[in-house]
Amino acid sequence: MQQSTESSDYALTRRVTVNGGILDFALGVLKILVGWIAHSQSLVADGIHSLSDLATDFMVLLAARHGSRAADDMHPYGHDRIETLASVVLATLLAIVAVGIAWSAVARLLSGEPLVVPGILALVVAAFSAILKEGIYHYTIRAARKLNSRLLTANAWHSRSDALSSLVVMAGVGGALLGIEWADAAAAIGVSAMILHVAWSIGHEGVSELIDTGLDEEQRVRIRDTVLGIDGVRDMHELRTRRMGAGVFADLHVHVPSAVSVSEGHRIGDEVYKRLTKRFDHLNDVVVHVDCEDDTEQRPSSNLPLRNEIESTVRQMVNEVYGSKNVFRRLTLHYLGGKIHFELWLTRADDARIDLDTGSDALRRRLERIANAGSVTLLAEI
Repeated sequence: MQQSTESSDYALTRRVTVNGGILDFALGVLKILVGWIAHSQSLVADGIHSLSDLATDFMVLLAARHGSRAADDMHPYGHDRIETLASVVLATLLAIVAVGIAWSAVARLLSGEPLVVPGILALVVAAFSAILKEGIYHYTIRAARKLNSRLLTANAWHSRSDALSSLVVMAGVGGALLGIEWADAAAAIGVSAMILHVAWSIGHEGVSELIDTGLDEEQRVRIRDTVLGIDGVRDMHELRTRRMGAGVFADLHVHVPSAVSVSEGHRIGDEVYKRLTKRFDHLNDVVVHVDCEDDTEQRPSSNLPLRNEIESTVRQMVNEVYGSKNVFRRLTLHYLGGKIHFELWLTRADDARIDLDTGSDALRRRLERIANAGSVTLLAEI
């Protein structure tokens, strides 16, 4: 089922990207040709920006294909960061294009040569480009929201940056036609600034994910409020999150009442997982660590002996007090506050001669003398 969903997601990504790529190619060639004929440097720059979208479209297809693969033994968290890495490369390429366009425009302004006034055709093509690229943006962003795809979102905004840059070109060409000769070159610089801004936005978000930047404070508060609203949870701490493509992985500690059983603590942990993944669609997985005491400052029980050592000592004490190996039934240990608290069940084991009450005080005193012993509860099984 999951593989089918991934195939469907990739098919939608591929369709949207290929359609957008065809339009990008046609529009880029048109703007460069008209910009050259009409002597509009800003329109040529805008055309190069459109053609650069083809490289990003190819990158989107490649990343989406490999990033949609299911998790495996070598990649237990999946392949989503292939898309993230691609978005960082995309941002770098955009930045290089932006710097190149600005450099060329500044050189033209400082050259001292007469600036050529672009023709009216450049204004018409720029207007057509703005309308078409805004349409591509809405077409792509709908798919991005449906798939919760950061890569498609970046590609959609790349298209919108084209639409906005075309508006800047219109302003530059219009200014030049009105007699402001430097307006077209200035518009080219404006286009490069817009491209650079988009590159920074995409790159910053991608790098943040690659270095495991967590969710923002608002989302962490929402997670905390959800967890604290679950029956049996006293507190929550050590929430850690990281993004993985469109999804988020989280791990956290919940503080439950100290006397609950292991199975009840596990059930509370399951409820935490269920509530969080149901409320937050982007949460792919949540690891819940159940604590029976607040260990944010220190872990006072971490050096106490484990069951094998304790149980062998307790069994020996029971045998010595009651003179029978069959009286010991079961032992529950609670490690709290640096102490070991005993909950010991005893049984007559079908021997009516054994009086459990007679030896209980002596047994209790012995148990209390065990190193790091806390409370002792003796229970008789009927």
